[in-house]
Amino acid sequence: MPEESLSDYERDAVDSAARLREVYGEPHRLVIDKVSDRLDATTARFVAASSLVVVASQGADGRLDASPRGGPPGFVRVLGERLLAMPDAKGNRRLDTLRNVVETGRVGLLFLVPGRPDTVRVNGRALVSMRPDLLERMPTESGDRPNAVLLVEPQEVFMHCPRSLNFSNAWKPEKWLAPDAAPSGREMLAARMAELGRDLTSA
Repeated sequence: MPEESLSDYERDAVDSAARLREVYGEPHRLVIDKVSDRLDATTARFVAASSLVVVASQGADGRLDASPRGGPPGFVRVLGERLLAMPDAKGNRRLDTLRNVVETGRVGLLFLVPGRPDTVRVNGRALVSMRPDLLERMPTESGDRPNAVLLVEPQEVFMHCPRSLNFSNAWKPEKWLAPDAAPSGREMLAARMAELGRDLTSA
């Protein structure tokens, strides 16, 4: 693959928001006015129908992470117009998202409903709770009691236009690439283990 690097572009990179505005102009008033500081009846319904959410977070050292989370529709619970709850399913124990939330108390959420090009974005304060009564109320999709629950207090809530998902053809099977057009997760993991001089059986 080409051996370009970010440093190749640093000297003349855009270095101010003012320069961006010169090129892009101001957003339409509707883009500003659509943002709410809480869930309303319609955005709450969308969250309740969502089976896929991408969680973005940042650690105290600036480390960034974006992780997909999935479950049956409504696996992220709407506990009120200012509170969402997501039980943490047992996974690979990297804890990227939870560690970041503990350190900075902030997340961004992108809610998707398969087959629908619309999305809902939620940005706000967050914390990780292990209160026993909350864990009992929030079983994971497998029915297990979670180790923790991610609680989010929305501060910005808005629908995002469907353009990007329409452009991607994400929900159109007839437009999908052939299965072998991209490497599988197992192939990518095997390649990384090979770089380390290991194989998957010893990973």
